[in-house]
Amino acid sequence: MLSNYKVTEIFFIIDEFDKNFEKIVSDNSLMQDTTLKQRNRKTTLSDSEVMTILILFHSSHYRDLKHYYINLVKNHMKKEFPQTVSYNRFVELQKKVVVKLAILLKIYCLEKCNGISYIDSTAIRVCHIKREKQHKVFKGLVQKGQCSFGWFFGFKLHLIINDKGEILDFIITPGNVDGRKPLSDMNLHKRIFGKLFGDKRYISKDLFEQLFVDGIHLISKIKKNMKNSLMLLQDKIVLKKRALIETVNDELKNICQVEHIRHRSFDNFITNLLSELIAYFFFDKKPSINLHKDIVDVKRLAPA
Repeated sequence: MLSNYKVTEIFFIIDEFDKNFEKIVSDNSLMQDTTLKQRNRKTTLSDSEVMTILILFHSSHYRDLKHYYINLVKNHMKKEFPQTVSYNRFVELQKKVVVKLAILLKIYCLEKCNGISYIDSTAIRVCHIKREKQHKVFKGLVQKGQCSFGWFFGFKLHLIINDKGEILDFIITPGNVDGRKPLSDMNLHKRIFGKLFGDKRYISKDLFEQLFVDGIHLISKIKKNMKNSLMLLQDKIVLKKRALIETVNDELKNICQVEHIRHRSFDNFITNLLSELIAYFFFDKKPSINLHKDIVDVKRLAPA
């Protein structure tokens, strides 16, 4: 669980963002009919408080939002949240903050590229593969796909991170979408430049040429039936560190709970996914690598 100082810091950031967001929306809204009575009563829990609770939940050891809200927030966090609502009302308030969470994530929580990036996709299962025909919550939105662990039914989360374990960009697709498609459609590499490291699934001559024109050098391991090609020593070292993004995916799944089968609506799924990625941004320690040290050590040990 985060310390009280961290809780206050997160709430301050979110509350400042919420105030600026509301001001921009109010200043750019169309003129409304002043003759009609308009209801603009504030809720007991503000939007910034709702977003803070969601982010704190995905940073905690709790695995159920209901128990977290009832047992911890309402009983032991009265100082931070003096006025709380029922859990059913809190679930309703979640839907109001989806747009704000998305904008907060895109504006504040995505880091800048430094020239070295890793890309990977991970499965987000919504139910067991044997129950795919009975599943109705995401009917028409999810598809059957395949990953390194076999077949699954759900979505795919495509991530791009830097060498510090910070998320640069992401996109959600159905489970049957090829990992190269978001790159080829120019939906996933607008924020990056330099060298992009991936696994064998990203091998594609057309994709390599398309990205190279945009200033991105796609590097991956080769398949067994492919001819070997020369690669810079530095690129080989960086490519061997590709397990970094696997660690990030592991933390998103096991700590932030990106993947679980308790969703009851698509709105709930999106709200939790956005708050999970924001929660990862506020982690004090993220998995990272020291590329400069590794490259220097290899050069020093290499024969003259």
